[in-house]
Amino acid sequence: MWLKPEEVLLKNALKLWATVKSNDYFILQRRRGYGEGSGGLAGLLVGTLDAVLDSTSKVAPFRILHQTPDSQVYWIIACGASEEEITQHWEWLQQNIMRTLSVFDSSDDITSFVQGKIRGLIAEEGKVSLVQEEDPEKFREALLRFESWFSLPAKEKLVTYYSCSYWRGRVPCQGWLYLSTNFLCFYSYLLGNEVKLVISWVEISRLEKTSSVLLTESIRVCSGGEDHCFSMFLHLQQTFLLMEQLADYAVRRLIDKETFPSDHILTDPLQITKRGLETHARNEAFRAFFRLPREENLLEVYESFLWVPFSHFNTLGKICVSENYLCFASQDGSKCHLIIAMREILSVEKPDRSSRALTVCMRGKRALRFSEVRDFERLAGTIRRQCGNTASPQHSASSQMLLECGEDEEGLMVGQKDSSKTVSTEALMNVFHPQDAENLDPKMLKEKMKEQSWQIHFAEYGRGTSMFCTKKTRDLIVRGVPESLRGELWMLFSGAVNDMATHPGHYSELVEASLGTSSLATDEIERDLHRSLPDHPAFQSDTGISALRRVLTAYAYRNPKIGYCQAMNILASMLLLYAKEEEAFWLLVAVCERMLPDYFNRRIIGALVDQAVFEDLIREHLSQLTEHMTDLTFLSSVSLSWFLTLFISVLPIESAVNVVDCFFFDGIKAILQLGLATLDYNMEALLCCNDDTEAVTILSRFFDSVANKDSPLPATVQQAPVGSNNRAAQRVDISDLIREAYEKYGDIKSEEVESMRRRNKLYVIQTLEDTTRQNAVRVVAQEVKFSASHMDELYVLFKRQHFLSCYWTVSSPALQHHDPSLPYLEQYQLGRAQFTSLFLLLQPWSPGAYTHTLARWTFRLLDDNNDGLVNFREFCRALDILYSGSFTEKLKFLFKMHLPPAFTDSDVSKACQPSQSVPLDEELPNFTRLTVCSPDSPDDGVIRKSPEKGRGKVDLQAYLKQWQDEIQRKEESIKDLPRIDQAQFIQLSKTLYSLFHGDPEEEALFRAVARVTSLLLRMEEVGRRLQEDLAPSQTSSTSPQSPSPSKTPSSAPPPQTASPVEGAVEQLQTLQVDQDPSSPGQVTSDGGAPSSPDGTSDPPSSSTMETEPANTPSEHTAPPSPQAMDWSFSFEQVLASLLNEPVLVRFFEKPVDVQRHLDRAKRDQLKAQINK
Repeated sequence: MWLKPEEVLLKNALKLWATVKSNDYFILQRRRGYGEGSGGLAGLLVGTLDAVLDSTSKVAPFRILHQTPDSQVYWIIACGASEEEITQHWEWLQQNIMRTLSVFDSSDDITSFVQGKIRGLIAEEGKVSLVQEEDPEKFREALLRFESWFSLPAKEKLVTYYSCSYWRGRVPCQGWLYLSTNFLCFYSYLLGNEVKLVISWVEISRLEKTSSVLLTESIRVCSGGEDHCFSMFLHLQQTFLLMEQLADYAVRRLIDKETFPSDHILTDPLQITKRGLETHARNEAFRAFFRLPREENLLEVYESFLWVPFSHFNTLGKICVSENYLCFASQDGSKCHLIIAMREILSVEKPDRSSRALTVCMRGKRALRFSEVRDFERLAGTIRRQCGNTASPQHSASSQMLLECGEDEEGLMVGQKDSSKTVSTEALMNVFHPQDAENLDPKMLKEKMKEQSWQIHFAEYGRGTSMFCTKKTRDLIVRGVPESLRGELWMLFSGAVNDMATHPGHYSELVEASLGTSSLATDEIERDLHRSLPDHPAFQSDTGISALRRVLTAYAYRNPKIGYCQAMNILASMLLLYAKEEEAFWLLVAVCERMLPDYFNRRIIGALVDQAVFEDLIREHLSQLTEHMTDLTFLSSVSLSWFLTLFISVLPIESAVNVVDCFFFDGIKAILQLGLATLDYNMEALLCCNDDTEAVTILSRFFDSVANKDSPLPATVQQAPVGSNNRAAQRVDISDLIREAYEKYGDIKSEEVESMRRRNKLYVIQTLEDTTRQNAVRVVAQEVKFSASHMDELYVLFKRQHFLSCYWTVSSPALQHHDPSLPYLEQYQLGRAQFTSLFLLLQPWSPGAYTHTLARWTFRLLDDNNDGLVNFREFCRALDILYSGSFTEKLKFLFKMHLPPAFTDSDVSKACQPSQSVPLDEELPNFTRLTVCSPDSPDDGVIRKSPEKGRGKVDLQAYLKQWQDEIQRKEESIKDLPRIDQAQFIQLSKTLYSLFHGDPEEEALFRAVARVTSLLLRMEEVGRRLQEDLAPSQTSSTSPQSPSPSKTPSSAPPPQTASPVEGAVEQLQTLQVDQDPSSPGQVTSDGGAPSSPDGTSDPPSSSTMETEPANTPSEHTAPPSPQAMDWSFSFEQVLASLLNEPVLVRFFEKPVDVQRHLDRAKRDQLKAQINK
């Protein structure tokens, strides 16, 4: 690797370096401690220095220096990890530089020329990818160390590296931490003690910052049940955040199978950079704080003061600019933030250059004044440019409508066009319970007072998308939102108003496109429609049910990855009560895709993560309850519905709606606060509980007692129990409960919640993965003889092999095939290439050229449904036979490997040719033809196991048939096996020969197989002759060239045609010599013809297989002789013959060291992927 020329001193360096080559201008040196004479104390000291010190000299064991004869100054210009690499650089200098240097008269000119040439080479190399890093030169050095120490594939992308200490017990090892796309690596070398650590991100279950008496701050990584502690970072927080991002990226890409189509930073795992990850994290934090659409990215940030008209002072904060929004957030504790859509801005003025101020004029005769903006002219230009890009009649009309929304708002919302016949344009609460303006009861009067408070707030702080959000806004939310403004404020606080304004007509298009479609999601939606708030009159009529159906179906059509999940119907029902149909749809989008990520999928990972966060908060804030309940799993199971339905399923509807108000303003933090307040309110009763059932009863009664005394809804809608018993006097008002939650737990910050979410997500996902592993192992363990520990190790190897095919590709087939909703035995499956790699590591025989072919046939045999995939159960069954099966079971497995579908027509033609190793690449067309066996298969040639295809209706019959076949599966009898024909038998013999290679009894095994094959062939010949004797006339009429019936088997053969059996014997003897080329002389079997020493048999007659064309479709279509047409063997014949050879029985029945094979596979699994 070429290096930026740097001056070095050789006065003391000669003790560390030895000169290998030199000339007048260059010196090639080798680091002491490497290569010849690397032992001794000098080697240990040099190795320790190389691992600890951050210097160019330690980068690699070889280097090239430049110097001139009349100068004592040396410049390092290249280094290399191997002698081959540094020799290439040396030869390049000899060929391209040495001849040119002779024309220079000055040493300074020579040095300037060399330095310029080397810098040019580095710049040329840096154009590829290293220009993305902050310091390309140091990064090049680190990349070389990374590749040299860990031997990972060249495609593995190093993201960054840090100097730190790794703690082994109580001893720190100073070294280097390398963070790549798929692995966390550490290397240390101290006084001969080398520490090397490689951990896959997807195997990490805990990643957290810790502190102790010994270490002030460190990073703890838990993987595979082991803890790894790293400390002494220069920038620990920065390192930890980057590790979190890489772990989350790996989990989302490899386990959740996200492809990031809209995020170019994460699309290609081979191009991930530190800068890109930091940009992605800033964008996500920016969108989450301001509730902006996913398409928005943070472009520019400016620090400035904003004039706040309602407070009459300037508040310090930051201006954040994206493609379509101008946002402001205060930093002085006033908790004021503002979102301005670029479509709302009319002009930008610069009234006062001295104060570096800007005035942004908006629709509705409003203006905002920013001052003390450092680069205010650039900001003004950016706003004008972005406004020009976003201005459109649709945006203007939609935003004006949203700004003026009020009581007199009538007609269709944006983009509904002609779909008013099907899409509802009114909130269901307005349709079924319109407010009576003349009603002057106390509740209605209080409702009017709430509306008036909000109108005053709008007058002071603005209304619509550009409204100031402050502490006063939160106070109004906590008191309760009036019924008439609830839909508008939900749209505003959730950010759904921006989604709807920028996607006019999208909902109507989805409704029309999804109309009449049938899928698993639509079936589930139909089943749950009448379970959604069934006590509310709106959902006892076709109007509410139809609106709910359209919203849920349209969303399932928009986002098929989520589709439909339980609890979405309850949430959508609540949204439809207070928002128009299209608004309800966009609110559902905001909740499912931004505010509650990963909640609504098959594994509800998001809800489980927030439950883990809830448990952490309980330990922190309710320690008394934690001491009483050592296991908080009970609270997790109880609180699941709280998070999934935002308390709608446990609280009366008139109380739950106040919780939803707080949720749309504060996000998941509001739900966590209310959960803590609920447990705190019932603390005394919960501490007195003796079991979980009693605690559930206490919480259920509490939720039933929660009421909303200010609700204006009629009694027919309210769900709170009404009565005059004692419990009625003990009711809890929802407003008081929410206020208490904010007072006691309002100091919980949203940033802390997001950090806890990231930390617990790894643990939750690994817990789910462990559950999947335990279920798969438990089921398969009943069918095989492996121990429980061996089954666990096999599953880890199987799963890791699945991931290895996904690490370095953008769109791996394994990523596409993995579906967490499938049964646990099919969640991870291997394609042919993956299976072959793992099979070669675990197969019990000696490795050889023929093992690739055996792996291919084994895969075909296991893939009985021709979907191109093998699951964990099928893989373990095969290994169990090869490891622990009896002689008969192993032989039957080998026998079936040489029958269709494992053994194909192309294998028949190869079997008829002389034995030779077949490259794996030549077999790919064969397998491709096998996998595509249905006209309905997808483009990638893989037929999915799931009976559901696309958006069609689920094929339940296919599921039932698969289940029935599994139940009725029985042990296959040896009598059920078909007979093996000539070509298949020849190939079986070749396979047996290949298995014996390297065995101590190799020669005896060869001779035993030769005797068995000769015996079988001659038995077949005798049987054929007897049949010919019984039917001489038929034989003579059908085979005029066959031997005369009067001749015995010992008679002289016909002069023109040799016996087909003799030809087969000759070929098998040839195969024997081919398999054992070292054996001298001739090897003959009983009654067999001798073979020549070079492994070739005597020239066969025209009846032998070697003279048959290789492209013959079948052995039965073009035979040279009728005698070579029909002969075959049954499994019983082969088994009986082999049982007569004790050496063969001993070979197949000798025990296999399972643990040794597993250890070797774990050690070489990654290395095998590199060597592919």
